[in-house]
Amino acid sequence: MMSIPNDIRVPLFYMAFDNANANQGVAVQQHKILVMGHQSGGTATDLEQYRITSDDQARALFGDDAMLTAMLQTLRKGNNYTETWAMPVAEPAAGTAASSGQAITVTGSASQAGTLSLMIAGQRVQVGVSTNDTAGAIAAAIVNAINQQAALPVTAQIPASENTRVKLTAKWKGITGNDIDVRCNYYDTEQLPPGVSLTLSPLSGGAGYVDASDVIGALGDEWFNHIVCPFNDQAFLDGLRTELDARWGALRMMEAVCYTAIRGNHAETGTWGNTRNDHLITCMSTNTAPNPPWEFAAAYAGQAAYHLAIDPARPLQTLPLVGLLPPSKRERWDLVERNLLLHDGVATYYVDAGNRCVIEREISTYQVNTFGSPDPSYLDITTPMTLGYFRFVHKAHFTQKFPRHKLAGDDVLDSLEPGQPVVTPKILRAEMLDVFLQLQEKGLVEGFEQYNAELEVTRDSADANRINVLCSPDLINGLRIMAMNVQFKL
Repeated sequence: MMSIPNDIRVPLFYMAFDNANANQGVAVQQHKILVMGHQSGGTATDLEQYRITSDDQARALFGDDAMLTAMLQTLRKGNNYTETWAMPVAEPAAGTAASSGQAITVTGSASQAGTLSLMIAGQRVQVGVSTNDTAGAIAAAIVNAINQQAALPVTAQIPASENTRVKLTAKWKGITGNDIDVRCNYYDTEQLPPGVSLTLSPLSGGAGYVDASDVIGALGDEWFNHIVCPFNDQAFLDGLRTELDARWGALRMMEAVCYTAIRGNHAETGTWGNTRNDHLITCMSTNTAPNPPWEFAAAYAGQAAYHLAIDPARPLQTLPLVGLLPPSKRERWDLVERNLLLHDGVATYYVDAGNRCVIEREISTYQVNTFGSPDPSYLDITTPMTLGYFRFVHKAHFTQKFPRHKLAGDDVLDSLEPGQPVVTPKILRAEMLDVFLQLQEKGLVEGFEQYNAELEVTRDSADANRINVLCSPDLINGLRIMAMNVQFKL
């Protein structure tokens, strides 16, 4: 009634509509993903954001062989539904590209024909070998095969006076190039042609870091729920943490989780984990898997974004990291080793019977409180995701239902005429309880009686226009451990 003026005299009939009570149930939150990484050509401009709807579009924007293209293709294998944006980030201007002067060294000659099966950054490179091919001829064939495969993140050449050695160089500068894996005969059925031997050396020497401030400045005020980050050095993540914490705060309320990954042996991975303590950053350990860590981060984020949008409290365990290859059997970490990493703030995967990498536990890097004492409050990323949704639902509910209401004390309730846009602490408390019950029905919180007993909704003593709320929601837990003690009898 408040939108129809009281002093109108023109006849006859007037009707207004109010959508304050139109929506039933809790609000649905639409999730968005941002993927950042290096480009290598294409039409895109650094630090601009592009909405991605196909793999072809990614290749045209960022280049066939770009880190960012590989990340987007990997993410979309497991999740082509969630709205996804990409932001190219320039390589470090003062950096150097990772390389190896003798990444592949060929010895011997082929006593019979066969196929030489290489794998670079998880991509197969097959080289045909003919009978009596010399080491030099095979090395030249390797260079040709690598350079013809446009999506590979390296170039190949034979150094001067070294006709049996193949040099590989990353296509971009920076430390990330050191994580490009090179191997031979990944699959059990693959073998070298008789008479031929290969010696492989890892890429190294990549140097240079991306400046987090440039990237953060380009984020603007766009709300991305999931940020995929290929840069895992301490300085970059420190800068990103500051931005994530600010977005998490009460003034911006644009919470997001960052997904990254770390490649290395068990000791290196655990050491890295102990340098972080961030409740909005989760890092997947890759071990020495063929795929680079930026693809692990993308696959991890893709599954998380899809499933946490459906239910932010439901564990991600057993979901596959689609499109990724596991380490060789002799390199895989056992339960004890993975459990240690989970205490180092690093998320883990295991390899299932189908030889797939499967999320084991999606923990954040948060491990201790400000006093250095162990603190599991933000152990799993489902906790901040559930809290973020809890806040989103309340904001949507109260801004929709009470956008321009007046505030009064509970004592005026009985004296108000119908339709007056007035709320009181008692009314708002009842609304809070109603929202909680709806969230409880969705399996996101529990313990209504305790929540009701502890909920405080009061008018501020210094500002009569302000309501203060103190609530203690009991977030639902994930089934992580089922421990049984079987006392059998004979």
